[in-house]
Amino acid sequence: MSKIIASAAIRGAYTIAARVEQKYAAVLQQYGPEQSIGFPNTAYFLPVIYAILGIPVTTLGDCQLVFKKARRLLPAPVSQTTHLPYLAPALDAGMATLFYQEIEEALRYLTNPSFYQSGEDVSNGRIWLGAADDVIMRKRGVEFVDGSAPGFASILGAAPDQTTAVRLAQELQVKNLYVFMAGDHNGARFAEQLQQAGVQIGWNTRLVPFGPDVSSAVFAFGFAVRAAMAFGSIQPGDFRNILIYNKDRIFAFVLALGDVTDEWYATAAGAINFGFPVIADTPIPQILPTGICTYEHVVSNVPYDQMVARAIEVRGLKVSVTEVPIPVAYGPAFEGERVRGDDIYLEAGGGRTPMVELSEHKQMSQIEDGKIVVIGPDIPDIPPGSKVPLGLSVAFAGRQMQEDFLPILERQIHHLINYAQGVMHIGQRDIAWLRLSKQAVAKGFTLKDIGAILHTMFHKNFGTIVDKVQITIYTREQDVLDMLTRARDIFRMRDERIAGMTDETEQTFYSCTLCQSFAPAHVCVITPERTGLCGAYNWLDCKAAYEINPTGPNQPIEKGQVLDAVAGSFEGINAFIRQASRNKVQRINIYSIMHDPMTSCGCFECISAFLDKCNGIMTVDRDYTGETPSGMKFTTLAGAVGGGNITPGFIGHSKHYICSRKFLQAEGGIVRIVWMPRHLKEELRERINRQGAALGVNNFADKIADETVGTTQDAILPFLRSVEHPALTMKPMT
Repeated sequence: MSKIIASAAIRGAYTIAARVEQKYAAVLQQYGPEQSIGFPNTAYFLPVIYAILGIPVTTLGDCQLVFKKARRLLPAPVSQTTHLPYLAPALDAGMATLFYQEIEEALRYLTNPSFYQSGEDVSNGRIWLGAADDVIMRKRGVEFVDGSAPGFASILGAAPDQTTAVRLAQELQVKNLYVFMAGDHNGARFAEQLQQAGVQIGWNTRLVPFGPDVSSAVFAFGFAVRAAMAFGSIQPGDFRNILIYNKDRIFAFVLALGDVTDEWYATAAGAINFGFPVIADTPIPQILPTGICTYEHVVSNVPYDQMVARAIEVRGLKVSVTEVPIPVAYGPAFEGERVRGDDIYLEAGGGRTPMVELSEHKQMSQIEDGKIVVIGPDIPDIPPGSKVPLGLSVAFAGRQMQEDFLPILERQIHHLINYAQGVMHIGQRDIAWLRLSKQAVAKGFTLKDIGAILHTMFHKNFGTIVDKVQITIYTREQDVLDMLTRARDIFRMRDERIAGMTDETEQTFYSCTLCQSFAPAHVCVITPERTGLCGAYNWLDCKAAYEINPTGPNQPIEKGQVLDAVAGSFEGINAFIRQASRNKVQRINIYSIMHDPMTSCGCFECISAFLDKCNGIMTVDRDYTGETPSGMKFTTLAGAVGGGNITPGFIGHSKHYICSRKFLQAEGGIVRIVWMPRHLKEELRERINRQGAALGVNNFADKIADETVGTTQDAILPFLRSVEHPALTMKPMT
């Protein structure tokens, strides 16, 4: 390792250590050692420290043990009289740097609690988002699992100008990468450059402004180590496997934009510990041999027009980008973009106008592949700010095409359209909502380009079942209303078909092992009456996915001999689970929470947990951040349940599964629920009551306690008794 880099990294680590310990001493004197500290809404304390050292820092006093360990890592400064081997000491200094930076940021949360904006979006002139909470981490973790986000770029500093910043950011977005931003160069910051250029920043566009200082870069490492603990089921303190997991599964790199200071060198040394290489725009010394990183460690003096490609090459990333013939950028990073207010050129649906989307199966001779027709006015004939009716008809033909695939293909319309920069799409079927921005229209985007997107991407993603795609777009109100009437009849027939499917009528279930990239022991078993834990995959989705990619993560599982119909134990499923989990899981009961429940990855929408005093269960979704009667918040529960673990008394699942006929059938079904967050109960009220009635309990939603009743078992028990909740008189769950 370069002596220049090693010297600078070690000097930088000492500078950071001195500054943080000085800040800490002042804060300790003011607040005392018992003062609580930490990052908001996380079960992982200060995550880098927790992951590497296994120390849960919860108070100011806890920091002293971390300082003690960090000081031991700091080597003697490199000098003429102290000639050290360069790699190991520099890496130790880098890791110590991350510990100090994490404490520095925790001190900022304590002393200036309004500095960071909470949530996923910037607002009110506050752009720094700080540490991602566990809700964001798990929500975004799904994208790293399914490959829609192959990795992330951590940017330190600033580009030489706004134009270069925008070009770099957009190139990273098009490559589907997240961009984490921190630090400054001569007072300029990459995130501020983007915002000043009118670029939307925040988690929804994958351009995440962590903070203004180099210390804020530690939030990127915190995100990475939590993925290892949450999805990889690696225990805190198992630093070797945490680092290996990050090198092998979290494809990240650092872009250093501007003069590399000693503190930047120290932070970069911390990154190299994780296998994250550094690519710089200045002529700093390079570290080209392989070792800790997969390939080179530090590559410098890279031109901006080559920087993203070089970084991807050095990190060993595999990025697949499809060129879509439209005049705006295209990729998943633009899915969260919002089009608002004066920026709206055209709006359709969303209650403003009628809008409907429909997929239909045609014979090969009935349609022409690539034919895109707009019946009615298109953008050149529509003035800015218009609200127009819109009907979007997509006709499919293919030798392997089936009617059952149409709902799956139809659901893809939302994502595929939304990937276009400057296009906002929400909903589906007859509740869709579309907005086009003035910027997109100024670049030449038209309604016909929506057809170009769908034709290209349906062929790319579903080429094994789709041979022809023809798109017709209606913008005349009567045409849209006629299409709406016809579509609703089709939707009703489809819903009746899917609603009639049961686990008993189908002999084949499907696996989903997408999450094994993060949770190697986890296998999701998806049935007609049990969707995937993430809520994104149902049985028909998996059937279609298998037809499309027979070697993919969705494989058919023959149920085989029924071992226990009530608990959901099947010989064929157990055999598949053993093989797919590499013998880490021997058997599961897919309808039970207490006995051999299914594994959970970390991408689940909800968690159910046994409440002993109530003889029932609570169900909490990841959007609820308060206390629960289990004594744990969602984030703490998720840490215990996720990572491919089997945890009797706890199970992850989707929202949709709560009202399934098979929900915890072994324990009595939905009538075991004694508590759930109020917003979740109201969202599902109609379906909860319907399923409760099927089990003999009318108006069951009114018998479920929520946070307005209490958040402890003792607090909700009187309510449960007063409403005569059925769980209190049911057979004990243990």
